[in-house]
Amino acid sequence: MLNLTIFFPLIAGLLILLLPGARPGLIRKAALAATVLNFIFSLILWFGFDPGGQIMQWRTTIPWIPSIGASYDVAVDGMSLPLIVLTTILMMVAMVYVLPGKDRAKAHAFLFLLMETGLIGLFSSRDLLLFYLFFEIGLVPMYFIIGIYGHARRRYAAVKFFIYTRAGSLFMLLSFLGLYLGTDPRTFSLSEIIAAQPLAGRPLAAALAFFGMLLGFGVKIPTVPLHNWLPDAHVEAPTEGSVILAGIQLKMGAYGLLRILLPVLPETAARYGWLLLALAVISLIYGALAALAQTDFKRLIAYTSVNHMGYVMLGAAVWAISDNPAVRQLAMNGAMFQMISHGLLTGGMFFMVGILQEASGTREMGKFGGLIGMLPVYSALLAVLAFGSLGLPGLSGFIAEFQVIGAAIPANFWAAVLTVLSLVVTTAVYLKVLVILLMGEAPAGMPPMVDMNGRQMTAVVPLAVFSFLVGILPFFLLQVIGNATRVFAGAGG
Repeated sequence: MLNLTIFFPLIAGLLILLLPGARPGLIRKAALAATVLNFIFSLILWFGFDPGGQIMQWRTTIPWIPSIGASYDVAVDGMSLPLIVLTTILMMVAMVYVLPGKDRAKAHAFLFLLMETGLIGLFSSRDLLLFYLFFEIGLVPMYFIIGIYGHARRRYAAVKFFIYTRAGSLFMLLSFLGLYLGTDPRTFSLSEIIAAQPLAGRPLAAALAFFGMLLGFGVKIPTVPLHNWLPDAHVEAPTEGSVILAGIQLKMGAYGLLRILLPVLPETAARYGWLLLALAVISLIYGALAALAQTDFKRLIAYTSVNHMGYVMLGAAVWAISDNPAVRQLAMNGAMFQMISHGLLTGGMFFMVGILQEASGTREMGKFGGLIGMLPVYSALLAVLAFGSLGLPGLSGFIAEFQVIGAAIPANFWAAVLTVLSLVVTTAVYLKVLVILLMGEAPAGMPPMVDMNGRQMTAVVPLAVFSFLVGILPFFLLQVIGNATRVFAGAGG
């Protein structure tokens, strides 16, 4: 079932290439059907997963390149399974959103389905070379999505996106090769490398591998100062591209940081834990302040991703500097929860930006006002997503941020204080959005607006509902995450 979930989108994408190119409606419906089926497959993985059972489940291990110790080794645990389900959810609602699209429908569908295979494969990989392969498969389609289907400066943004992420992935590959060469017998198996700790007692080699992975994963998180590609990529990407970029692709770096860097180089992570902590706090504060300064709705939401993903970096930093298993597990639970919450809420926010731009032709917030009286459904959904993003209790953002801040307090009190201050600024960011767009009078020259249609609601409502469900009933997500993070934190099991 896991292999089917990984490769079914690719197979469906190849079949779509054979469909008549003059029938974009059929192509869009076929792509939607493929993503719905893959969502069902991911639910089978979810409900077939035993949270109290062995850590790795649904595992397949096949020799791939035996001469260099590389295997096709895929499995899911409590850290990867929620991200796989999140991927299938966001791909499905993205295909709902683009149903009316006519422009190059066949290539569009294939690129998104190819990317889905890369993303699910990455979250399943237990072999470093396989991880790198899926990392590239997950990234390259976004270059074409931005460059072909984006806005006015799409080529510039696409090239910038590709250069940053490609450079980062090459540094990551060099670190993987260093781990491979340091292991005896040589292998790319993540489990065997973690058990062997090949660079323990070799501080220089370990530091080089650490910084190579930090560069590679840090670009994709994105952490300051490696974030510069993100605002341009989001602003120029089509709406569905921004949803997937923020909702899933940023999790590629965060997942690699938690899944690979920390357990492979725990001593080095502890040595440079202060750096991870500094990067986290700077990203939290900078992302919030930069968002507050924006007038372009889409650029504002792009900068909030720098802030929100800073919580994941903070969770990693707490794991690195703390020797308390309970604190470590709380930090990891919060980081994982934040990845899921951010995917749902920020993915939803980018849909709301796209809906507004689609109706009016602009993203400048100052050109709107009084929408609460004209667009009640849009206003209600925007408020739910905004309040979730600022951490209001009852929605997923609160559960995620509460856990990370709770873990940070015993690990580094002042980092927790600065994180709370950044949360105050983030609150101001989203209140600014709501006040400008929803309150007051409609400014002169505002184009006539109509409320959300059924297709748009079908794309956005599930994300708000899932955020509400995991905010009210976090246990259902935490019980899946918890078994993996407990072992990961060294708390037993």
